[in-house]
Amino acid sequence: MARGDQLARQWRIIQTLISSRQGKSVSDLAQDLSCHTRTVYRDLEALQAAGFPVYTDRVEGKNVWSLLETAKHSIPIPFSLPELMALYFSRGMMGVLKDTVFYDSLISLFDKIKTTLPGEYIEYLNQIEKSLAVRSKPFKQYGQLRSIIDQVSSAAIQKKFVEIDYYTMSRKKKTRRRVAPYKIWFFDGTFYLIGNCGLRENIRIFAMDRIRNLELTDENFEMPEDFNVDEFMKSSFGVFHGEPVRVRVWFAADSAEYIREKIWHETQIIEPQPDGSIIFEAEVAGIAEIKFWIMKWGANARVIEPEPLRAAIRAEAELMVGSYTDPIS
Repeated sequence: MARGDQLARQWRIIQTLISSRQGKSVSDLAQDLSCHTRTVYRDLEALQAAGFPVYTDRVEGKNVWSLLETAKHSIPIPFSLPELMALYFSRGMMGVLKDTVFYDSLISLFDKIKTTLPGEYIEYLNQIEKSLAVRSKPFKQYGQLRSIIDQVSSAAIQKKFVEIDYYTMSRKKKTRRRVAPYKIWFFDGTFYLIGNCGLRENIRIFAMDRIRNLELTDENFEMPEDFNVDEFMKSSFGVFHGEPVRVRVWFAADSAEYIREKIWHETQIIEPQPDGSIIFEAEVAGIAEIKFWIMKWGANARVIEPEPLRAAIRAEAELMVGSYTDPIS
């Protein structure tokens, strides 16, 4: 029996007994839960062992189970089990954001929920937590970015320009920029600021861990009413922007099922081939990011078009061969 099914059943029993005025018989509970009466008896015994004040009584000639009235009135349960599991699951996912205001706020929310619950309910939630596991890697240490993230959040809410010193990785250079912060965007383990850059005079994306200094100004900006971050990032295969490019990539049968499992890009089209391979097609912004995605599939992926992407991967592969051919100095 799946642990999640057992927890879900027991949680439904608790909610049913809270809402019941005269209690419920085991047969009634079994019918509601679509399970055998023996299963219900085991669940009730487990709830008693966990400390829940459930008891049996004789009402109108039959045995019924109830929850003590004091317990009923002491705590309402506004959440369903899936909702509680979703909250716990989200806490695990947000673990990568530790040392940020977002993670701290979520932990604060959990603490507030727990203060409204009796001890036996908290213990039950701990059982739920043990049945869930989330692991996210890679991630960055965001403690050193806390001040930057907080200031950008404040500026975005207040619609205030910020002055930043931004380090560009490709040019190894730091520049001073005046930016209207539209959105904070979290993608692939990194926080980004999406905003209008005065230096480039268009909307740009800035990795927050490359902001070396930030000053909040007193000057307000107006964000365009038609700006939509999803639309803005729609063509990008990751973070980078560029001219729209139609790509077609062949994937061997060994990798085809893995490609089918996910939505890699909103425009993707997958064409099955007779031998089990597939052709992946999408219109992306530039070739820089999709190049590295294709390369991670090794010989199981081959670019059909465009030719500049084929050439870029071929050149990268030749450099890799050379780096393994030359002796290590």
